[in-house]
Amino acid sequence: MERTILHIDCNKFYASVECLYRPEIRNKPVAVGGSPESRHGIILTKNEIASKYGLTVGEPLWKARQKCPDLIIVPPNYPLYLRFSKLARMIYEDYSEYIEPFGLDESWLDVSGDLRSGKEIAEEIRKRVKEELGITVSIGVSFNKIFAKLGSDYKKPDAITVINKDNFKEIVYPLPCGDLLMVGRSTQNKLSLYGVKTIGELAKCDINFLKSVFGKNGEMLWLFANGRDNSPVKHKNEAAPVKSVGNSTTTSRDLTTVRDVKTVFRVLCESVARRMREQGLKGKTISVWVRDNELNSFSRQKRMKAYTDISTELFDNAMELFLNNSSKHFKIRSLGVSVCDFDFEYEQFDFAKSVEKRDKLEIIETTIDSLQRRFGNFCIVRACQLEDRELAGFNPHDEHIIHPIGFFN
Repeated sequence: MERTILHIDCNKFYASVECLYRPEIRNKPVAVGGSPESRHGIILTKNEIASKYGLTVGEPLWKARQKCPDLIIVPPNYPLYLRFSKLARMIYEDYSEYIEPFGLDESWLDVSGDLRSGKEIAEEIRKRVKEELGITVSIGVSFNKIFAKLGSDYKKPDAITVINKDNFKEIVYPLPCGDLLMVGRSTQNKLSLYGVKTIGELAKCDINFLKSVFGKNGEMLWLFANGRDNSPVKHKNEAAPVKSVGNSTTTSRDLTTVRDVKTVFRVLCESVARRMREQGLKGKTISVWVRDNELNSFSRQKRMKAYTDISTELFDNAMELFLNNSSKHFKIRSLGVSVCDFDFEYEQFDFAKSVEKRDKLEIIETTIDSLQRRFGNFCIVRACQLEDRELAGFNPHDEHIIHPIGFFN
């Protein structure tokens, strides 16, 4: 039996929901973006009217205003978007138990075996979302997940595209390689250097050549381009294992001293450690991400001495990575910390009593977790964080939005 896969993409999702709730801005150019005052000043999404001005996702707000002086910028309301994402999922569940999210606004559905055609099901879903939620979707219908996603991107908004084994070469092959899932800008540029610019040209490449250039990802690219993706759509109740826990922030002002960096890293590490403890995780590999005020960035990682969920240990290792890899004169705009490589190991007691010390620290931090759950995140803070309330006064734990899992999770 040939599979029938749908990929449903909510068009301009954040902006569509905002315009639904704010009738006064529906017929105006609208962008959902961060606050210029807090320096989270980029476009997250925009409505169809704003798109006509050439605005792009990720574009700085100041640049967007130059293109469109009448642009209305709305701050993101993630709880509202999560609610609409759940409402859309409830509609999808009427058609299949196999529903795999790809971000808040996208999902794959496996409707194989249904007596109706994939196009008929897609048309019914498209109408229901429009009538019941007040937003539009574009849906791709195909025999695998990769081409189904290409179909949802092919025609927008409020459209359905069917890509089957008879027409996929006609529709897919002329598209640029960058339209293929998992082909980012770097991969696209590298392919272009070898004269490979379209998906059709990628499909005709020698697989061994692609593997020599991209390693194991080369084979994946060849399979995707040739429509040979057999990855299943996961069951709606299937939970993916957590692969990393992290937090990042764009600071209210440039960080110019080590003390500034310590203040922000302390808050981030405490949030990451608390989230790990809540999930019963201990990690051994820590990564830091740093971006300066000219938008140059770097990331570094290291293996720690032991598996840990203690914020003090995360902080010490994060600072070590930062100090070993940053210049003496810096102006930092954003910082991030993440931990991966989760497992558990029994530790051997030593004369320095390091294991006992770590156990005591874990008891202290677990007690703090309990207090913060009951009385709020700022009921107890470190004295060093009181020195600069501007930098330390954010709450990444409670503000953190957990988005649905990605393709390979």
